[in-house]
Amino acid sequence: MNCMRGYNRDIFMKDLMAGIIVGIVALPLAIAFGIASGVTPEKGIVTAIVAGFLISLLGGSRVQIGGPTGAFIIIIYGIVNNPEYGLQGLLIATILAGVILVALGLFRLGAVIKFIPYPIIIGFTAGIALTIFTTQMGDVLGLTEETTSTSGELIRVPLKTPGDFIGKWLCYARNIGTFNLWNFLVAMGSLLVIVLSPRLLRNVPVLNKIPGSLYGILLGTLAVLLLKSQLGIGGIDTIGDRFHIQAQLPAMVVPSLTFELVQKLMPVAFTIAILGAIESLLSATVADGVTSDKHDSNMELIAQGVANMVTPLFGGIPATGAIARTMTNINNGGRTPVAGLIHAVVLLSILLVLMPYAEYIPMASLAAVLLFVSYNMSGWRAFRGLLRNPKSDVMVLLVTFFLTVVFDLTIAIEVGLILACALFMKRIMETTEISVIRDEIDPSDEADMHLHEEHLVIPDGCAVYEINGPYFFGIANKFDDLMSNIDHHRPRVRIIRMRRVPFIDSTGIHNLQTLIEMNHEDGTHVILSGVTPKVHSQLEKAGFYQRMNPDHICPHIDVALQKAREFLSES
Repeated sequence: MNCMRGYNRDIFMKDLMAGIIVGIVALPLAIAFGIASGVTPEKGIVTAIVAGFLISLLGGSRVQIGGPTGAFIIIIYGIVNNPEYGLQGLLIATILAGVILVALGLFRLGAVIKFIPYPIIIGFTAGIALTIFTTQMGDVLGLTEETTSTSGELIRVPLKTPGDFIGKWLCYARNIGTFNLWNFLVAMGSLLVIVLSPRLLRNVPVLNKIPGSLYGILLGTLAVLLLKSQLGIGGIDTIGDRFHIQAQLPAMVVPSLTFELVQKLMPVAFTIAILGAIESLLSATVADGVTSDKHDSNMELIAQGVANMVTPLFGGIPATGAIARTMTNINNGGRTPVAGLIHAVVLLSILLVLMPYAEYIPMASLAAVLLFVSYNMSGWRAFRGLLRNPKSDVMVLLVTFFLTVVFDLTIAIEVGLILACALFMKRIMETTEISVIRDEIDPSDEADMHLHEEHLVIPDGCAVYEINGPYFFGIANKFDDLMSNIDHHRPRVRIIRMRRVPFIDSTGIHNLQTLIEMNHEDGTHVILSGVTPKVHSQLEKAGFYQRMNPDHICPHIDVALQKAREFLSES
């Protein structure tokens, strides 16, 4: 690898320190993302270990840190809690998404992913943030519900909420009577520590390197232990109350694939792949701006794909490049993939040695971590700024946002992309102009030629059609309408000026072929004028010129008008 040339002890020490710090930063996030996604805490950590290692080892960015992110929480939760799919379906969907990402990289489509409209990205990101916020309200408020135990007695358990956004809030409203004040205070206290600790400790060496989320979890855990042991206060759930954490890297298991299940999960896999590609390339681009480096988009997609194909074999969940962890890596001196590899090793060490102690972490503190993540993820300033943009952008933004919140991310991305493409084509159609000239051509508009004015007079029986812009299927239909609605005086010669047509698609080519054939039957000559080299090449490849007399193709308008006079004099 080019980034390892000249690697020395000083660079290694910087990578080592950055890797250790990023590993510590990633720990609470991996646990929180795992639980919020509806799987166990160790699955979040396993994802950070396996995917983080592979993304750093194979990726196209020197400093990218990969792992589970908040963007996937809603998708994962929906799959895991769907009786038809469950955890097995999640593993298969993640592997399929990995295959799609590798294919995108191999076909060199990395640059194309970057062109996904900004309003779509902000719309679904804000929607995900609001949904994550909503999913954590049960743990923040300490809400519970009654159920029957195996022995037949009524017990209170953590509130189980529906999968949809509106259903969650209705469920919270119905059970607000079970509000637990101590649980709420732990959540708010942890959130306050997360927000304030970076500011209070910014000038304290070593301590200012530790993320606020870790301080929030540590102090929240200590507070709950004291409340339980000294004051006898209960009702504050910890990770150990809901999960049994295994302090080991799980054995590799290949999920069983069926064609029917693959068919059903393909739309979800596509969403995971697109979301992973967007987030990883966005993260890599942000890192480039800070490090003055340039990442390889296609190699980054391949690395993300391999990571998502391998991680599920160990029970992991979808992963992608994480902006916050990548920036932490850069800010602490990481400049090569070694830092990312060390971060994975640090997490593996924590999993094997310290994970039993994670059972004491209160769920309220993890909820506080995710509230902070959702706020940072919301991009509310960018959202507010986009509301002042053109109405079409605002429509794409709001549709994507509301579909993400009310329905799911798969529908939001699909509809958002279709809507954005439709609006893009509409704008292209609006920029392409078709004008009909009957009398004479303005010489001042012929900057590329030195002509006498009389040469530009259009003879009787001739019409000039000027196409200014791309000639694709929408414009082809517009041109057809213009031809059919032209006045009663039918011209005997039609000149189509294409000097300002940058490209033409198959519909445009078919439209021209049909036009020439129909006019030929009516005894009308069609002349093409000023065809650009690119359009000329496209027409030639399509075999267009085999059906047209070479005399009807002219380099510029002066020659085309002279040819028109010859045709008119012959008739």
